[in-house]
Amino acid sequence: MSSDPNTRELPSRFEALLFGLKTRVFQCRRAAWDLRHRPARHPRAQSLEDAPVLGSAESPLWTQTTPAEFPLTAGKIENLRVAARALDGIEVPAGRIFSFWRQLGRTTRSRGYTIGRELREGCLVPSRGGGLCQLSGLLYQAALAAGLEIVERHAHSRTIPGSDAEKDRDATVFWNYVDLRFRAPVAWRLEVRLDATTLAVRMRSGSPIDVVSRKTEATELPRPPATGDCLTCNQTECFRHPSAITSHAPALGHSAFFLDARWPELDRWCAGHAREGDHWFTPLDGHKWRKPNYRWNPPGHAVACHATIPTLRRSIQQRRLPAQGAIRQAALLRADADLASYYDHRISPQCRHLVVSQNLLPHLWQLGTLGGRTFDVLVTRWPLAELHRRLDTASRQQPDSPTLGDFRADDELVRSETEALEQAGRLITPHRALASHFGHRAWLIDWDMPHPTTPGTRPPHDSSAPLRLFLPCSPLGRKGIHELAAALEGTDHELLVLGRAREDSADDPLESIRWHPATLSDLPTCHALILPAWVEHQPRLALRALAHGIPVIATSTCGLPQHPLLRTLPEPNPTLLADAIQSLHTESPAPPATATADHAAPA
Repeated sequence: MSSDPNTRELPSRFEALLFGLKTRVFQCRRAAWDLRHRPARHPRAQSLEDAPVLGSAESPLWTQTTPAEFPLTAGKIENLRVAARALDGIEVPAGRIFSFWRQLGRTTRSRGYTIGRELREGCLVPSRGGGLCQLSGLLYQAALAAGLEIVERHAHSRTIPGSDAEKDRDATVFWNYVDLRFRAPVAWRLEVRLDATTLAVRMRSGSPIDVVSRKTEATELPRPPATGDCLTCNQTECFRHPSAITSHAPALGHSAFFLDARWPELDRWCAGHAREGDHWFTPLDGHKWRKPNYRWNPPGHAVACHATIPTLRRSIQQRRLPAQGAIRQAALLRADADLASYYDHRISPQCRHLVVSQNLLPHLWQLGTLGGRTFDVLVTRWPLAELHRRLDTASRQQPDSPTLGDFRADDELVRSETEALEQAGRLITPHRALASHFGHRAWLIDWDMPHPTTPGTRPPHDSSAPLRLFLPCSPLGRKGIHELAAALEGTDHELLVLGRAREDSADDPLESIRWHPATLSDLPTCHALILPAWVEHQPRLALRALAHGIPVIATSTCGLPQHPLLRTLPEPNPTLLADAIQSLHTESPAPPATATADHAAPA
């Protein structure tokens, strides 16, 4: 199928049928042989994940990005993502054979494989699972570099100009009889990773390989070049030409937004950076279900997809969870994983860029969804590694608190999030402390300040009267209740507590101070809102207090914007808290004011 119809006859359906019959014969023969000699499938393991790299190879992913060629290139990369999930992290015992097809399985639609480009009889044609030869070729090159013994390898019958086939460093595969197999005298580990632009293969082992790899001989006959790409050869009369396949119409890809709980600031940012044809994945249609926490506002030209059933199931499960503790946190992580998996199964192979809510990020990284794509992150909390560090610091200072050490995410999830954040592009957040943590990579946007209103029946300013202080959360260790109770002990100040969860310990910090349960209607009647938290990701009530002219005392970790009514403490410290509370007697109340603009583009 060259661009010149006189250079080669078009393939006929009879020739294709004959080719198919031949392959069936070879496939049956290999299947019969494997009944007695079939290699084992090797499981994932972690014993060699820190072992030295013996051999590696890599190649670019996006080699064809014109509108006509992009769809099949995107399909090829999707097939590589699926294959990488099956191969990454397996460990092969010493002397055992690794078989490409035995490990991977057949490239069926049910396994997630799509239409990519395959070199067949001199033409690059659409085929399900097409493009895996790029992976098998890299496996072959890495095995040679590592010194593995090549048991079976087949070269392409034709070459693509500029490819590894011209250098005799390729390895073609075709289910199931054209396989790639190798082994080593020592145990070894395989890693297959995709970043935004590159496919990389690494082989690790705790012991060096002394044997010299035996490379199978390539055919001595010259291998002619491939004659054309089905999407650009212009031979539309050929029965293989995909011009009638609407899913492979010319395109240049789109972005997808993987979203969970709505933040108005992030909703505004996403809407301002969406393009026509982008896909928005949200848990629910918040407008239809009247759920403000899911009321995202995709632009009219976007394609909306909702995970309604998983979200309703998550909501029902959360109602049965305790208000606090390890059981609840573990269940929330499982729910994040389920939502990420739901989105992953519905993303189009033609998606080139992702905008991801942070709670979904480590799960998408583990699924391989982010491979071969660029992505930005909507940052809504501390990274798990930093969150653990902060909670550990607080736990050392308050060892009697049962909530500061009751839960930690597993090491694999922490590592996955760390790796994903390192590969991310923009890190978007209105949280000043989170933006400071990420430095020049952060894109700091404005908090949405509530509209100022009349403060209501605020108590008179009397320097001799006790203060009414509003705690806008549950009195837990991570919110600084132990430090706050120590600062208030021995005073007549009254603490109004909004949340219901408790430390649930014999030494309840609330027992030593004056306190009462509170509702939101109590906020305007208080002298100040106080939030001495070790961890606070979404300080909405503190923003409301500032907008209403109510002073706020908070730690820097709350991420609040600059404001004349805000007093920021470096950490939850009883002495600093007592001084800040005492200063409320000497400072005059101020009228409602707006925050200083925080918006900044990334450096």
